[in-house]
Amino acid sequence: MSEFSFEGRVAVVTGAGRGLGRAYARLLAERGAKVVVNDLGGSIEGDGADIGPAQKVVEEITAAGGTAVADTNDVSTPAGGQAIIDTAIDAFGRIDVLVNNAGIIRYAGLPEIEAENLERHLDVHLVGSFNTLRAAWPHFVEQGYGRVVLTTSSGMFGLDNNLSYAAAKAGTVGLARSAKLAGEPHNIKVNLIAPAAMTRMGGGEQPDDVQPVPGQPYMPSGAAAPMVAYLAHESCPVNGEIYTAGAGRFARLFIGSTEGYVHEDGPATVEDVAANWDTINDEKDYYVPTDLMAWSGSFLKHQFRHLSVPGAE
Repeated sequence: MSEFSFEGRVAVVTGAGRGLGRAYARLLAERGAKVVVNDLGGSIEGDGADIGPAQKVVEEITAAGGTAVADTNDVSTPAGGQAIIDTAIDAFGRIDVLVNNAGIIRYAGLPEIEAENLERHLDVHLVGSFNTLRAAWPHFVEQGYGRVVLTTSSGMFGLDNNLSYAAAKAGTVGLARSAKLAGEPHNIKVNLIAPAAMTRMGGGEQPDDVQPVPGQPYMPSGAAAPMVAYLAHESCPVNGEIYTAGAGRFARLFIGSTEGYVHEDGPATVEDVAANWDTINDEKDYYVPTDLMAWSGSFLKHQFRHLSVPGAE
């Protein structure tokens, strides 16, 4: 048996009817997990519904000797998120892994973008991740185990016409960073994947059986799946981190802070900020905060370094 087996584990993968989610579900099943294949079956804009995509992936998994059930509930509603997790409990008696992959995209930017565009993206990407995570959480706590992979995106770095998508994907980072702290006492790990693949949402899907050709893009969904499986495995060594995967490359993304400039001679002025702009932006000694308290401690350390501590030498 492979070292990275999921025998005895139950996984829920949302948005698993096509592309990346399909690749994740198939790999987890191949490694022994029982899988809930969730997919509303709508368009890339989030319109419509169709059981076909989820059912087809279930048939692919079972034909390969795996175990899976289809689910078509909508992640964007609290009832839908709860129903997805209930499907796992009803079918397999437990849940160990939650991979939130469901997403939509409706390209638009300022100034013409409408509020409904932002709201819909937040509902699916951010609120959808929250809905399923909250529903799964009591089961994770009760069994003292859980693995969660949320989906962010390099899209959060921004394009002029992806404002809503970028905002929603950046929001999942904050969700994961706080959830990881709540999960640490219960052996629950919450990490993020920022996949790079040619999918429906990316303008055209590349078959998983495509072979690399020098000088041509190699970005099938399956190339991102090994990172997701590792983050979903019991041996996952990290919590609250962001990883990119695709096209044969695997890397870590992180949020860092420069050491910056410290002004200690009375109140700072705008002129002080301007005069020390290069120091404020100097990345040479940047650090990577683990959480808000770690950042606060580092940011404010200059205020406490001159304090005398009773009993200290």
